[in-house]
Amino acid sequence: MSARLPACSQRADEFKSEQMSFSVLELCAGGGGQALGLEMAGFHHAAAVEYEPQFCTTLRKNRPHWNVIQQDIRYLRHQDFLGVDLLAAGVPCPPFSIASKQLGANDDRDMFPSALELVEQIKPRAVLFENVPGFASKKFDHYRNNLCARLAKLGYQPEGRILQAANFGVPQLRPRFVLVALAAKDAEFFSWPVEIDLHETVGTTLVDLMAANGWPGAEAWAHRAAGIAPTVVGGSKKHGGPDLGPTRARAQWRELGVDGLGIADAAPDLSFPEDKMPKLTVRMVARLQSFPDEWNFTGGKTWAYRQVGNAFPPQVAKFVGLSILNALNRRRGQINGNGRPVEMRLLDRPRALNRLPFQFKPRIL
Repeated sequence: MSARLPACSQRADEFKSEQMSFSVLELCAGGGGQALGLEMAGFHHAAAVEYEPQFCTTLRKNRPHWNVIQQDIRYLRHQDFLGVDLLAAGVPCPPFSIASKQLGANDDRDMFPSALELVEQIKPRAVLFENVPGFASKKFDHYRNNLCARLAKLGYQPEGRILQAANFGVPQLRPRFVLVALAAKDAEFFSWPVEIDLHETVGTTLVDLMAANGWPGAEAWAHRAAGIAPTVVGGSKKHGGPDLGPTRARAQWRELGVDGLGIADAAPDLSFPEDKMPKLTVRMVARLQSFPDEWNFTGGKTWAYRQVGNAFPPQVAKFVGLSILNALNRRRGQINGNGRPVEMRLLDRPRALNRLPFQFKPRIL
């Protein structure tokens, strides 16, 4: 009953020469969800920039060949990244999140102005921003329209929509606002990825992890957990330790047979009652976010869970990345459940950087 995410029908080698030749500058990289998904799609990283030291430790541990820069993006040297193909940013979501009062431009955590300044200075062929669905609400129409107008003035054609993670093979109801902006000559080739007909449940996704320590109730629990998870909530420095969200979310978790009041250190063992609701571990939540099991989150449980809970699911980022690559290669057609135009499974291990046919070299001023 282990989770299976969609594999693609076409051989990766057929596209290696062109798919591996595009670079990305990742801003506000967090624990690596979007960065990992873009790597799976075929991008390689000119740099992954992140302010939090613990998050940088995670990125370096999992991808020692990445150029991980611990820095506030407001002070990033744009000269080092002239010639990058894609600028991607999961800018902090609290300014647009209901849980953080939706202060928008009045929130000192709003990093859109700094990201836009880097777009103007670096002039990548493509831009990718992702944020909470609240960013698409009427309250932020003016802010969003100004953002798109600024991108249009810079020569891009911006287009945004809300993507539901559950429609791309992720066993979680996690809507995210995604904005893609491409130069005019590339934009005509861009199409949003087609949703796939694959809906894993919490039970099928996690049953092996629940049974890892011999808990005899794992199979019965998996049958009960025959639904899709509610949105995983990552929290912030200001809001306590790790749990699975507010009261309403915890009620949804109870319907799936999960105790959402906290995160467990380990899977239930032989002594755990078969009829009791287990808690999820950080690894379990990471799998619900579509992270491969090999991706290790550093730090204590609170720090590790924060990285998982705030991530853009790699599986969704991969599909968006493939659509952007399609446009950069100027090929018509959509990315569908078969994964065209490249064969890439979620658990594929990417090539080491020194084996890539292309390495990022910035233009010299």
